[in-house]
Amino acid sequence: MTATPTLVSGGVATPRGFRAAGISAGIKASGNPDLMLLVADAPAQVAAVFTTNKVIAAPVIVSKEHLARSGGTARAIVVNSGCANACTGDQGLRDAREMTAETARLVGCAVEQVLVSSTGVIGVNLPMDKVRAGLPAAFRALGADQGSAAARAIMTTDLSPKEFAARISIGGREASIGGMAKGAGMIEPMMATMLGFVTTDAAVPPALLERALREAVDQTFNAITVDGDSSTNDCVLLLASGASGVAVDESSYRTFVAGLTAVCRELALAIVRGGEGATKLVTVNVTGAASGDEARKAAKVIANSLLVKTAIHGGDPNWGRLICAAGRAGVAFDASRAAVTMGSIVLFKDGQPHDELASDAAEYLKGSDLTIGVDLGSGTASSTVWTCDLSAEYVRINADYRT
Repeated sequence: MTATPTLVSGGVATPRGFRAAGISAGIKASGNPDLMLLVADAPAQVAAVFTTNKVIAAPVIVSKEHLARSGGTARAIVVNSGCANACTGDQGLRDAREMTAETARLVGCAVEQVLVSSTGVIGVNLPMDKVRAGLPAAFRALGADQGSAAARAIMTTDLSPKEFAARISIGGREASIGGMAKGAGMIEPMMATMLGFVTTDAAVPPALLERALREAVDQTFNAITVDGDSSTNDCVLLLASGASGVAVDESSYRTFVAGLTAVCRELALAIVRGGEGATKLVTVNVTGAASGDEARKAAKVIANSLLVKTAIHGGDPNWGRLICAAGRAGVAFDASRAAVTMGSIVLFKDGQPHDELASDAAEYLKGSDLTIGVDLGSGTASSTVWTCDLSAEYVRINADYRT
């Protein structure tokens, strides 16, 4: 039986064997924190997933190279916000490599054991004089109690930092999993403009660590969308220090995945709750699908529909928009057996509307944490995706992003 994880306060520095820091290096004109370090006391095993966008930022290229050269281990991650270092050519690659080289010098490790991430505006070169000056200050600020500072330093348009932690029990001993993430817009992972960093003090073999991360990400970060856009820099990195003495094997794998998924789910939901201009968290449940893949596909189409998102923002229980989105998703769909619900309120079922319940649904939509359901009437598979409403504030934020 899989043991249930316990959510606790904390973040990336909660598991043993890790220290973090977040400072202001002056990359952001606002003066807000913009440079983060995460350091493992000893080489940590790493699993990673990266953007599927064909335009790949320099930090992603360098991190992939370093993981291949190090055999999937790392001592440190260095991250800047305020500049994506994407579409910056050879200079961008040189800057990303310099960030890792200077971090390696400070930490005292091989350069390939440093990973790098950046987030912010695309097409702008990093102010490397500020990065160079900031890295020693970040190194001096490292501490096991600085996880929250690190979470603030990776923010861009995020309204608040996102960090969570959990404890799991394996063989009568406790291990911790902690994480932080950033992301508010340009969000539809496979992956998106989100960065996620997760640590654990369990010892996990490389193959199991990779499998666990992909399983957890598929159920969490890959099941969220704010606006249907994916970016150039996104990644989720999972580091395992083994400092707790707890070893994960096949027999305890499900317990570890449960803890990892719990942390990733909280981070993913926080991204959607804090989506640009968002006022409502919306859970989209698709049932009655012919397959799991078709259920996920339909759920993403519904969640990304501008008509669905604006109707929810305005409190309009327009179930026809959900039916139309499901019908154009390119999956098996039988309108004569389909159903639409908002909360527990059935607005359409077996080809018949129930508009007499529209006022109840409108009242339900006044809430900030909503669930909408669509049964495709074509099978037994299901999928859940999380999204948010679309407001005028989203337009304002993104219309003014560079200006």
